[in-house]
Amino acid sequence: MSKKKLHIKKDDLVLVLSGQDRGKQGVVLEIFPKKNRAVVEGIHFIKCHLRPNQTGQGGVVEREGTIHISNLKKVER
Repeated sequence: MSKKKLHIKKDDLVLVLSGQDRGKQGVVLEIFPKKNRAVVEGIHFIKCHLRPNQTGQGGVVEREGTIHISNLKKVER
């Protein structure tokens, strides 16, 4: 198995090129090379429904979703 070479890495500052968050900048939190996707801080929020458990209540939580790497451009700090 060969490792994919990606143009961005964790902790890089990136610019979103397309989609609803076009023009926004953020820091890469996590990379998924097999899926060619990345999680960027403050970009592409999705709603996750949490089931209630013994320690706390459930509810709807917003968190960052993944973005395809082709929609990201590395920006110099």
